Amino acid sequence: MISELNERSRQIFRALVEAYLAEGVPVGSKSIAAQLPAVLSSATIRNVMKDLEDMGLLYSPHTSAGRMPTQAGLRMFVDALLEVGNVTEAEAREIEAMAMARGAKPEEVLSDATSRLSGLARCAGLVLSPKQEIVLKHIEFVLISPGQALTIIVGQDGQVENRLITVPMGMTADA
Repeated sequence: MISELNERSRQIFRALVEAYLAEGVPVGSKSIAAQLPAVLSSATIRNVMKDLEDMGLLYSPHTSAGRMPTQAGLRMFVDALLEVGNVTEAEAREIEAMAMARGAKPEEVLSDATSRLSGLARCAGLVLSPKQEIVLKHIEFVLISPGQALTIIVGQDGQVENRLITVPMGMTADA
């Protein structure tokens, strides 16, 4: 699907998703125009947003609101547009050695790998068991103390999971 987007559509889509992830509210054309390197009118941006909506990547919660990414839009952003720095050879060897360690419990390997990868990416890491299909309704991170956060996960079915996770030192509540 990413191949169907021209460069301008990609830039607008990336700016919209990044703004949505930062603020958590629908994003309007004026906000996107302020973020783009090229000068585009709000009308041009709205036309591109309409095309992205027709492709199933965006939706508008109501007529006068900005747009938000759909689940398919977020998936495409993560798969095709999200840029995370490269893992060095030393980091890759360390992660591989940890995963291959004899006697390590799968939960410990996943937990350690998630912590390391989230530290490298400077993003929150989350591992879900493939045993069941879970549709996430809401996820929230609450900084408890330096280096530790509470993750609250709410499924579409109302199931709530709470987990304490390790976060990179120096991470602030607004990160």
